[in-house]
This record gives sequence, C-alpha cells and structure tokens, in this order.
Amino acid sequence: MAKEIIKKAQSLFEQIKQTDENGNEFWMARQLSKALDYADFRNFTGVIEKAIEACKNSGYEVADHLVEANEVVAVGSGATHTYPSFKLSRYACRRKYKSRAKEIRQKAH
Repeated sequence: MAKEIIKKAQSLFEQIKQTDENGNEFWMARQLSKALDYADFRNFTGVIEKAIEACKNSGYEVADHLVEANEVVAVGSGATHTYPSFKLSRYACRRKYKSRAKEIRQKAH
C-alpha cells in the first residue's frame, strides 16, 4: 500500500511540474504543499526555509532554486485568490519530497 501511495505521489509530482518560457522546470510551493499532503501552507514554510539552507550549504545560489512569486489558488465556487508563494526548482523540491515519501512509508506500516 505504501508503494502505491508513493507511486501516486511521484506521478502527481510530475503532473504539477510547470515549465517557464526558457524551458526551466519548476513547482509552485502552494501546489506542492497540497501534493505532499500538508493541510495548511503555513506548515510548509519550514520546508522552504530548509530548502534555502540546503542551497546555501551546497554552494548553490538560492535565487536559482527558489524565487518568490504569486500563486493563484482556487478558493471555492470557481473563485480564485492570489497568494504569495515560491517557484521551486527540482533541487529545492527533492529533499523534502524524499523525506515526505519516507514519512508516508512509515505511516503505512
């Protein structure tokens, strides 16, 4: 069962990937937080802080992997609202995605 959940999450991860005009892939933080089963985005902000630290510790430029952006979110009845968010590179997503998959595996057992 855990393998099925992880496979579904991996598929969803690729489905929510976006590509900018230069062909760079990215994930919107609010959308990613939902895919990783965070109930509230405020609980995901620590993940963003860890991704920033990971970039710094690895010698990468933070701005190459995390960019502040606005994200349009459906709020019900077909309405939308724009909220502050981040565009995250695959590198910025990778560590959290792997640790979240491990958490899911542990919960399934």
